[in-house]
Amino acid sequence: MVSLTGLAPRAAVRQIARHLEAAGCPDAGYDAGVLYTLATGRDPRLDDAPLSPDAAAKLEALARRRAAREPLQYIAGEWDFLDFTLQVGPGVLCPRADTEVVCETAIDLLRRWGGPAPRVADLCAGTGCLGLGIKRFVPGAQVACVEKSPDAFAYLAKNAVSALKDRGLTVEAVLDDAAAWMAAQPMDSLDLIVSNPPYLTGEEMAALQPETAREPAIALDGGADGLDFYRLLARAALPRVRPGGWLVFEIGWQQQKAVETIAREAGWQEIDCRKDYGGNPRAVYMCRPRTN
Repeated sequence: MVSLTGLAPRAAVRQIARHLEAAGCPDAGYDAGVLYTLATGRDPRLDDAPLSPDAAAKLEALARRRAAREPLQYIAGEWDFLDFTLQVGPGVLCPRADTEVVCETAIDLLRRWGGPAPRVADLCAGTGCLGLGIKRFVPGAQVACVEKSPDAFAYLAKNAVSALKDRGLTVEAVLDDAAAWMAAQPMDSLDLIVSNPPYLTGEEMAALQPETAREPAIALDGGADGLDFYRLLARAALPRVRPGGWLVFEIGWQQQKAVETIAREAGWQEIDCRKDYGGNPRAVYMCRPRTN
């Protein structure tokens, strides 16, 4: 890479974008702008100062990391989700915009129900994005975020403090296997369970993009057909959710029919799906049958 020292901001971003494109990075132009802001603290669209030697060296170092296909979220060390920011890094699944629709679905269901203090569990919580988002928008909710991986839990514990500090709220961060934690809960004790479980198929795991391959396999690998965790959680969650309570899953874009079938066979009703903002099926939600 040629030196960026003395280049105008837009020229530096163009140079970085070409470097990232040559390395095969998708969205190279966007990434280059983000890296510029990380290196300088300024927006390249509003900046007109030529790059100093120190700023150029920082930007070049960040660009080399991204060209090596390190996830942009890991390089940044934090990433926005809904209206808050999550700490993120190696060992935890990167938060994605598609998952916001899953969180919004859970929030809508809780608001529709209208209970004063719903008990909510975020299983396979990772950064905690789903449970923390629910707590921010339904502050009366009692939220437990459950994560099995110690590496991911370290980020969950940090985010449980930083993402709620401005609201004076808290959630319970739990280091445990999701199925084991759920089995220990009383029957009919949860109002809503939300989960973004591992859902990639064996074939997809063998063909990961380099960035995704750096994320933890434990958060990605859903078994040969990608459905192992849906089968497990759909059955195990039903008796723990109160009649009329909900289970909300994030799914892969080709999994709607399969997950809806699993839900129906496990005894759930009122099964439906919401699309993400790219138009792909993303949030399958279901209700435990109500008692008469």
